[in-house]
Amino acid sequence: MNKGNNIFGHILTLFDRNEFRNIVMNHGNDKFTKGFSSWDHFVSMMFSQLALSKSLREICDGLKSCLNKTLHLGMLRLSTKSNLSYANKRRSYELFEDLFYSFLKRLQSEHYPKKKKFRFKNKLYSLDASIIDLCLSMFDWAHYRQTKGAVKLHLLLDHEGYLPTFVHITDGKTHEVNIAKEMNLPTGSIVAVDRGYNDYALFHRWSKSGISFVTRLKSNAVYKVIETKPPPKNRKIISDEIILFIGSESRKKCPLPMRRVVAWDEENQREIILLTNNMKLGASTISAIYKDRWEIEIFFKTIKQNLRIKTFIGTSSNAVKIQIWTALITILILKYLKFKSKLGWGLSNMIALLRLNLFVYTDLFIWLDDPFNLARGPDIIQPSLFD
Repeated sequence: MNKGNNIFGHILTLFDRNEFRNIVMNHGNDKFTKGFSSWDHFVSMMFSQLALSKSLREICDGLKSCLNKTLHLGMLRLSTKSNLSYANKRRSYELFEDLFYSFLKRLQSEHYPKKKKFRFKNKLYSLDASIIDLCLSMFDWAHYRQTKGAVKLHLLLDHEGYLPTFVHITDGKTHEVNIAKEMNLPTGSIVAVDRGYNDYALFHRWSKSGISFVTRLKSNAVYKVIETKPPPKNRKIISDEIILFIGSESRKKCPLPMRRVVAWDEENQREIILLTNNMKLGASTISAIYKDRWEIEIFFKTIKQNLRIKTFIGTSSNAVKIQIWTALITILILKYLKFKSKLGWGLSNMIALLRLNLFVYTDLFIWLDDPFNLARGPDIIQPSLFD
């Protein structure tokens, strides 16, 4: 058992320091650092997420209060408020973006569990975007509405393991369809999207590229039914039809036949009208694919509830992006630790308990399997008063 390091120090050893140096050199982030290195910056931002620090002062004071326990973190210099503020404003967020994709690649190569809910071999993705509200008077670059600011987090979730494989951050006004049009999905893949991605030109492009999609049909869509298929029995499928768009614009942008599947939502007692270009899969499978899209909503909810992503310690665009990328790195680490543990943690419970034990000296992976016994110190036998 390795007790020479604390839990936070063990987490940081998951990052290859040589690879980290190479990324730093590629971006030139350590030029003119004056002692506060990119590693010191990264550790400070990781601490802010794991400890749920609300301000620069909380980050700096939190690390200072554990001064004797920060020796194993590899920090050459503890951060001050001015150093950390300057680094967040001036050092490129692209360093943190590259670290995210580097750790993601490691997860994918280490046999991270690939949960297959469906029998088909096609890659299944969910694509969605989430708004993160900001105060327009403080974040004047984050244009969204006349009196509100925001950034938008665009994310592609791979359903094999439910890990994000593509992330892009824009201001709140950028429409998610514009980002979808710039993406190159693998041929043969299936992507589930909500009604915000309804764009007939995009549907036509995906169809021509061999990419299947599943989404909700617009209520005002104009179409004609060219074929009706018998719905499967006992599968809560009301109808299964092949349609053609006949509206002047929709027919021009998407002249290909599409498939309209109507499923019954038992929980909410309503019909769900789905649109897809996949003609091979069963109607119940199409319905199940769209239902599994909820996993990307869960992902957004998880990072917003458990990490520091709704309030920010810097007001510049660079500082906001650094904090968001650090949160995404942190959620990858937490998913990795959950995968390695034999205890069957709930992710929220694991995050809460980790937060309380960051500087406990014990082996991280043994602690994950038995946190309540190893987190306490050695048993002390109190001598009898009458001895």
